[in-house]
Amino acid sequence: MVYPLAYKGALMMYFLIIAAALIILVVAWVIMRYNNLVHVKALVAEAWSGIDVQLRRRYDLIPNMVNVVKGYSIHEKNIIEDIVRMRAASMGATDLHQKESAEIGLTKSLKSLFALAEQYPDLKANQNFLALQQELSAIEGELQLSRRYYNGTVRNYMTLITQFPSNIIAKMFNFTPISYFEVTESAERTNPHITF
Repeated sequence: MVYPLAYKGALMMYFLIIAAALIILVVAWVIMRYNNLVHVKALVAEAWSGIDVQLRRRYDLIPNMVNVVKGYSIHEKNIIEDIVRMRAASMGATDLHQKESAEIGLTKSLKSLFALAEQYPDLKANQNFLALQQELSAIEGELQLSRRYYNGTVRNYMTLITQFPSNIIAKMFNFTPISYFEVTESAERTNPHITF
């Protein structure tokens, strides 16, 4: 059967329209997936900045606590030196794993500081020390919330870059995995115990 030339031309035009529509749909889908990945990665960066803010507040508070304790515990110089060293290590950490390791050490040192306070009743009753303890406790709570938010955004991001079909777009545009902010030692999974 021979079709007239006009009919063949119309079929070809419909085929081209359908092909163009499919290409537009695929391109639109790729753009939407890419933008979604960019958005979630930006949320991860925002969440990390929240952790960073809380850590900086904590770092700024630690020298004040050390100065208050110094007058009471001349014989406990190692604890103070440990806190100063771990604070510097945590502030100087360049990647997430170094930050996690330094934070574990800093938390241990702070626990030692509060155990030391138990040995000095005058220090335990000092208003400056009590105020600093309360502020540190509030910062630890905020830090825990910030870590939880960060890990939630990392979870969403990791789901997107590993879930089909968005994993194809993630591989095309080099979206790489991001680590969770975790405390690796089970003994360190709790905040320091601070007594008032």
